Amino acid sequence: MACQPLRLRTFPPHRKENVIDLSFRQRISILIGLLIAGLAGLFFLDPIAQDPAYHLFADTRTILGIPNFSDVLSNVGLGIVGVLGVVTVMGPRGKVIFHQPSDARPYLFFFAGVALISLGSAYYHWAPSNFGLLWDRLPMAVAFMAFCAAIIADRIDADAGNGWLLALLIGLGILSLVYWYWTESQGRGDLRLYGLVQFYPMVAMPIACALFPAHRYTGGRYIFGVIALYGLAKVFEWFDGEIFEILGGTASGHTLKHLVAAVAIFFVLRMLTAPRRGRL
Repeated sequence: MACQPLRLRTFPPHRKENVIDLSFRQRISILIGLLIAGLAGLFFLDPIAQDPAYHLFADTRTILGIPNFSDVLSNVGLGIVGVLGVVTVMGPRGKVIFHQPSDARPYLFFFAGVALISLGSAYYHWAPSNFGLLWDRLPMAVAFMAFCAAIIADRIDADAGNGWLLALLIGLGILSLVYWYWTESQGRGDLRLYGLVQFYPMVAMPIACALFPAHRYTGGRYIFGVIALYGLAKVFEWFDGEIFEILGGTASGHTLKHLVAAVAIFFVLRMLTAPRRGRL
């Protein structure tokens, strides 16, 4: 198969990409192979319906007339950091951060997605249901896919990551949730595709960073920090009730999940605004 010419990034001498002794095609093949393996693995799983018990959160206190107050209010942090990210990317500072205007595009979708997560999640937690969960997860899928595209654009291919691949990934993320909600309405819910959208990036991103170490924006230590915090957030989510009991009914695991997720998004913002980004 002929390899199409790519508009690759050029970097200062100290960032020459000579760490991995593999050809560009071989490294791309590893990532594609990982994706194919993930897609193939879906066929070995039975359809996964949404567990109705998922909507039964530990902290159901109503405060100031707001049901499930803590899980609703804890989304404020995501809203703040999402809006800060959008302002940073679109404002004067963004013109300093990004070497090409198109480089800002995936980050704009990412931070806008995060800001919308805060609204969708607050809406869902006000009255938990599959319909509300759809609007919680849709902006999550946009943010996940936009962040993947940002790493691809920075480390592999700028034209693809900032253009057609960004649109394709976001479209696939949205499609995975439309498919899930449709299957739920048919009485045979299937979360498998959305599970791939949510968890494949957590595996692929560190591998992509290792295979393509040259970068301008996506510092490795920040990427790994985001992944570690995301993992911690999932642990808090899983042990929602146990944490609520340990903390004496003051805060639940799901509330802490929202707060840790906001810190993870702040890591992304810090990644863009930190000095000497290309040397991390």
